[in-house]
Amino acid sequence: MKLPGHDAIARQADEHLVTHRVKLPRRVVERPLRQVGKRLLMAMFVLGLTILIVYVDRDGYHDNANGTIDFLDASYYATVTLSTTGYGDIVPHSDSARMANIFLITPLRVLFLIILVGTTLEVLTERTREEWRLSRWRSNLRDHTVVVGFGTKGRSAIQTVQATGLKPEQVVIVDPSSKVVDAATAEGYAGVVGDATRSDVLLRAEVQKARRIIVATQRDDTAVLVTLTARQLNRQAKIVAAVREEENAPLLRQSGADAVITSASAAGRLLGLSVLSPSAGVVMEDLIQQGSGLDLVERPVIKAEVGRGVREMKDLVVSVVRGHRLLAYDDPAIGELQLTDRLITIVRASPAPEPPAADVRRAARPLD
Repeated sequence: MKLPGHDAIARQADEHLVTHRVKLPRRVVERPLRQVGKRLLMAMFVLGLTILIVYVDRDGYHDNANGTIDFLDASYYATVTLSTTGYGDIVPHSDSARMANIFLITPLRVLFLIILVGTTLEVLTERTREEWRLSRWRSNLRDHTVVVGFGTKGRSAIQTVQATGLKPEQVVIVDPSSKVVDAATAEGYAGVVGDATRSDVLLRAEVQKARRIIVATQRDDTAVLVTLTARQLNRQAKIVAAVREEENAPLLRQSGADAVITSASAAGRLLGLSVLSPSAGVVMEDLIQQGSGLDLVERPVIKAEVGRGVREMKDLVVSVVRGHRLLAYDDPAIGELQLTDRLITIVRASPAPEPPAADVRRAARPLD
């Protein structure tokens, strides 16, 4: 067993409090900082315009301190007036100044308050809306697929599963990198930022209601801890994990993984096969790439096929799953097919269905 840094990782998971949050795909017209910047410029423009109006008609105002109004006094009066403070030390006394306050400064004060209060209300509304979306997402999410690690392996795995009809809204990405999760939400997936070895992070991804869990972490020891935690939270889900070292594969299976893929060995075997026969390598690459050319699929035996032999099937059968056993196509133990059997067959890939026009328009809009 080769698990470098296992003790350090476990100690860090126990001692370090990891912050985590859920990110849902959403459309944003402008960045929040850009919106705040625009509103701040609008507020400054209103303030500057008010100062100009007061300063131009400064002779119509009276200062209780010295009786005269300079530019600083005009700025002071505009500031306290727009903020509705109104100390009363500077007052308009001429008819023109009072008319300017009624028809110009008062509307500017209202506009100034709308800008400030509107920004606050929008922040509160956005937060409430986001909480509502998150609550609705949690209540509706079930039988989904959780992908731990959205690197090359995780991205390729979910693209393969999506070729069978899985929708992006049925996928949740878990990754410790906020930038990686942002990239996932930009592609339409929900994401959780955090350490997947912690149960509270996986619970945020609703792993207890998931149908499939794909563990595609960068380290084998992390994959073991994630698999253990996920299996404790969900006894029924199908867990598939990837490891770098083949000697760690048995430990992943003991931790609860239904299938373990040794990424380095698998790539090496494909390279060796391509060296011996480039055409065979192309065929194998085509088989593992879902949705194009030939597909390797698993399906149940239908009633019309019960009692037949493997060679009598219309599809090209390569294996039969019977109970917990995987039988090769030429295994004498297969005999006649049973209704509870499952067939692993090679079939021609069916074309992906065209998305509705509404979905195409929705996908063309920017996502955050």
